[in-house]
Amino acid sequence: MSPAPDAAEVRRRTRDLLAAHPPATTGRTDFLTARFDAGLAWVHYPVGLGGLDAPRSLQQTVDAELAAADAPDNDPRRIGIGLGMAAPTILRFGTEEQKRRFLRPLWVGEEIWCQLFSEPGAGSDLAALATRAVRDGDDWIVDGQKVWTSSAHLARWAILIARTDPGLPKHQGISYFLCDMTDPGVEVRPLRQITGEAEFNEVFLSGVRIPDSHRLGPVGDGWKVAQTTLMNERVSIGGFRIPREGGMIGPVSATWRERPALRTHDTHQRLLTLWVEAEVARLTGERLRQQLVAGQPGPEGSGVKLTFARLNQEISGLEVELLGDEGLLYGDWTMVRPELVDFTGRDAGYRYLRSKGNSIEGGTSEVLLNIVAERVLGLPAEPRNDKDVAWKDLSR
Repeated sequence: MSPAPDAAEVRRRTRDLLAAHPPATTGRTDFLTARFDAGLAWVHYPVGLGGLDAPRSLQQTVDAELAAADAPDNDPRRIGIGLGMAAPTILRFGTEEQKRRFLRPLWVGEEIWCQLFSEPGAGSDLAALATRAVRDGDDWIVDGQKVWTSSAHLARWAILIARTDPGLPKHQGISYFLCDMTDPGVEVRPLRQITGEAEFNEVFLSGVRIPDSHRLGPVGDGWKVAQTTLMNERVSIGGFRIPREGGMIGPVSATWRERPALRTHDTHQRLLTLWVEAEVARLTGERLRQQLVAGQPGPEGSGVKLTFARLNQEISGLEVELLGDEGLLYGDWTMVRPELVDFTGRDAGYRYLRSKGNSIEGGTSEVLLNIVAERVLGLPAEPRNDKDVAWKDLSR
């Protein structure tokens, strides 16, 4: 086995890509496809699957070279579910055929993904899900309802968990599938939010036929597979790379500097406190990403996501207060179905309202507090009397 590429080799490969496919004269999709095939999409992924089997830290070398050349990116905010959740799960549990079929169009952005996990009766207690998948020869027939599905109106594929054996306890008897959102029986309906937008959806599955070749992991092992997805989801939501004064703290800091007439002693003290906390959270997220070099994300991502939600809500609340009467205004209530989630977009009113969802999406703050308590701090788990009871016998 040849040694893993070092920084000099990765830099050379990146410059070779730029020479062979000049960004100024190469179409965006063609350039991204060539980048994937050159192993420069995820350098830590295996050769042939967008990577070079190189250390994850060398991705920064690639990104810096491409940014300097004004090369196109794959618009990661638009395809965040695919990049942050589907891809690492497929890499860990998928067959070789599944990896080669799904990873390249996912990374290039040709196929958008969504997540079919939460249900009306199984949100915080996800393992209580009731969507059924029944074996029918080489296929599975799926019936049920999912909710809070970001980008379902745009998605080509979905990661889906469904109950395949109701006679087992709720954390068992769940299997994990890759669902074609264009198949008959998949119905997507918008869920209008407090912001006026409908980035979330509810999805109805009625006799949807999924081939067994699109099952990820063993039958009945879906909860284990889903944990990989959820750990990566929390890192992707709360641990993404931002510059200093990036995120919610940026707009309120800019308003403070540009409009001194709005300042008060109280808002000054609160802004200073939140600025420091935001910077600590940013550096903590950077440390978490560095820890990922050593392996899969762990429960620490839950702590980062908890902080992300709390700070977003406190900072956006301060911004509305700082603006006074102006903070009560709201720019546009038009019902739209956006192509990406912009936590810091639009005006202060939007940021205030949108941040309310941060403590729900990607795992509620209450559930994440339990995860931190049990898996990070090592505290005793809460007593549960339903873990060994067959799902079909549970009260619902």
